[in-house]
Amino acid sequence: MNDEVKILIVDDEQIVRDSLKHWFEEDGYKVDVSEDAFDVLRDFKPDKWDILLVDIKMPKMSGLELLEKVKEIDPESVVIIITAYASVPTAVQALKNGAYDYVTKPIDPDELSHLVKKAIKQKNLSRENIALKASIDEMLNLEDLVGESPEMKKVFDLIQMVAKQDTTVMIRGESGTGKELIARAIHINSPRKYYPIIPVNCGAFPESLLESELFGHEKGAFTGAQYRRKGKIEMADGGTLFLDEVGSISPKMQVELLRVIESKQFNRVGGNDLIKVNFRLISATNESLEKLVEAGNFREDLYYRLNVFTIYVPPLRERRSDIPILANFFVNKFSRVMNKSIRKISNEAMDILLKYDWPGNVRELENAIERAMVIGKPPEIVPEDLPFQIDKGNNNSNDSISDMEKSHIRKVLSKYNWNITQTAAALKIDRVTLYNKINKYGLKKT
Repeated sequence: MNDEVKILIVDDEQIVRDSLKHWFEEDGYKVDVSEDAFDVLRDFKPDKWDILLVDIKMPKMSGLELLEKVKEIDPESVVIIITAYASVPTAVQALKNGAYDYVTKPIDPDELSHLVKKAIKQKNLSRENIALKASIDEMLNLEDLVGESPEMKKVFDLIQMVAKQDTTVMIRGESGTGKELIARAIHINSPRKYYPIIPVNCGAFPESLLESELFGHEKGAFTGAQYRRKGKIEMADGGTLFLDEVGSISPKMQVELLRVIESKQFNRVGGNDLIKVNFRLISATNESLEKLVEAGNFREDLYYRLNVFTIYVPPLRERRSDIPILANFFVNKFSRVMNKSIRKISNEAMDILLKYDWPGNVRELENAIERAMVIGKPPEIVPEDLPFQIDKGNNNSNDSISDMEKSHIRKVLSKYNWNITQTAAALKIDRVTLYNKINKYGLKKT
């Protein structure tokens, strides 16, 4: 709306000030006038006026001097210079000093009106861009990375150390420890943060689908390819590509991935055009890539390309001091989402949380708190709200923790009739971790 736009006219000729004021007020703008650049500087502050129309030749202080001082106070201010034909070279100098544009006397009202509209549009876009960046920066500070244990402080230090660089990063740790959150924290604290981070769960796709997922495909590349599709690598151009469960990639795809990492170019499936990309690579794994390399299931050269800078995320059982902090964080989170007035966890319930072994790590803790918030009643979460219990007579024994985990896994396996995929999803762990737990506890279907 024009009535929200404020224009200042600075000119020592009254007829020019009056004419311009009349023209712009007819268009609905709010207009102030001044004949003295010193008065303008005394009153000037950022965002007081949207547009300044400044005569280049004035007594006491020239328009060029005023432009320079205004830009020192507010580099984003929009200044349009008014000049005579004979002073055009000086006006060009004003452009180099930060003026938005210039108009010559005698002034064409339509030309000036069009110029002001363009300047306002650009200023609004600039404001939106600044607001968007500020909003993104604010979101970065709200990242769900919580922990005060020495182990997590080390992780945070490593994130800060590597984020500003463009180094390839590998994040290692069990399922559910928050590896993707770590990747996002690295990305959003990097120079690439205004470009996207593109996550790909490599373990979720068979080889043929993963190839199309990563590289995209051309129309007709295979049965069902009815249109061209960009792949995740192309979508990550300028930003970050995050490959989760990278150890599950097939040997053929390992070769293709290595080629892209080294050359930063690729072809879509079924295409001949070479596409150049510029991305940062972050990978994550809960497997021992060293053992995969030793067994011949993972390329050694790709391993070294991925394992440039390593961040190990410890499991929750190795940083139990973070459990109360995380649990209360999730309580506050879900109380807002669910609009429930549960604000704390009882001492008895917290004692159970602290003694549980958390095979699904932070993801399982979040799931447990969410469930407790659903069925719980104000003012606090109590033991009966939790999805598991412990033998209170053996609270302090290490065996009770293992027995509790074993019992819980057996219970969920039975619930889903030993369907490994469904059980792993319910426990918020991956299939490999579940198989390891089954073998560890000698669980068998009865």
